[in-house]
Amino acid sequence: MSIGLRRLMKMAEQINSSTTAAEAKKWSFWPSVFRWIPTSTDHIIAAEKRLLSLVRTPYTQEQVNIGSGPPGSKVRWFRSVSNEPRFINTVTFDSKEGSPTLVMVHGYGASQGFFFRNFDALAKHFKVIAIDQLGWGGSSRPDFTCRSTEETEDWFIDSFEEWRKAKNLSNFILLGHSFGGYVAAKYALKHPEHVQQLVLVGPAGFTSQTEHMSERMTKFRATWKGAVLNHLWESNFTPMKIIRGVGPWGPDLVRRYTNSRFSSYSNGDDLTEEESRLLSAKPSGELCLKYIFSFGAFAKSPLLYRAPDWKVPTAFIYGHQDWMNYQGAEQARKNMKVPCEIIRVPQAGHFVFLENTVAFHSAVLYACRRFISPQEDNNSLPEGLISV
Repeated sequence: MSIGLRRLMKMAEQINSSTTAAEAKKWSFWPSVFRWIPTSTDHIIAAEKRLLSLVRTPYTQEQVNIGSGPPGSKVRWFRSVSNEPRFINTVTFDSKEGSPTLVMVHGYGASQGFFFRNFDALAKHFKVIAIDQLGWGGSSRPDFTCRSTEETEDWFIDSFEEWRKAKNLSNFILLGHSFGGYVAAKYALKHPEHVQQLVLVGPAGFTSQTEHMSERMTKFRATWKGAVLNHLWESNFTPMKIIRGVGPWGPDLVRRYTNSRFSSYSNGDDLTEEESRLLSAKPSGELCLKYIFSFGAFAKSPLLYRAPDWKVPTAFIYGHQDWMNYQGAEQARKNMKVPCEIIRVPQAGHFVFLENTVAFHSAVLYACRRFISPQEDNNSLPEGLISV
């Protein structure tokens, strides 16, 4: 391993390690450039509130107490001697009485604030509730010491179930994006009695490494660069650690990437400078990655293999240029015994809800049409959307 890479890893570990109040005071003379990114939940909640200030629909925000661990579970959401309760940061938007409930779950390294462009449109039809998954956004940051795929999945699924109990929810539509789609699907497999409909937006975790690794990826992994990156992945050296490792330039790099990435397929909805900056806030629930996926984003417990167990009607939504391949959903559908449809949205990639908001909203409304207008014959796909 090169000296530069070792330094980068060491730097990332040093910056990622926690410091005591005394240490913070000791180093307070450092120039502000070295205190380059906020780490407290308060900073992140403040960034989320600024994003939500762009939303016109009134909402309530709360920290929902999910207790200190799921009753009877062998897996705790945190590993410490403390019985300190944990919380899920939750926003609920005003809606018409009797509206169906739509729960929205963000993807890896994100927060509920990423849906800020969607809340107004969706709240006209649903009681919209959006959460920050445990370990991200404004939710609690428990110690993450899971050591297996099953433990890691339970960490997210069981915490979501305790949140559902605390909110006294049932019979809701569950929408998840990317990694949030993986969690939503796994939750619905474990607790199908609570979910009326799944809406999976560019979901991760459908394909397996053994069956779907491309020839290009196979050749890359055989190179020394591929071997090094695979080693870093298995060592849990996450993308977020790299960003933190480049010091004061990290947030600006993320902001520039965020702005260019979300503009790539945009339908005239480019992010403003302020929106891009707020979407770059630092998450900290990143350590789950290596236990859920192998290098190359292949699921270690692919959803494809659980297709015969599916009990909840499902709609898949993909941007036309989404790097998550809709063909995995196509293959899964063959073995599902419940209604399943796949919708592709033009002029959009993986972040379809930011890149083509109008078409995304049409896709969601179409996918949930039987809950919004159950008496109407509205099976015609909205113009511009593609049914697979």
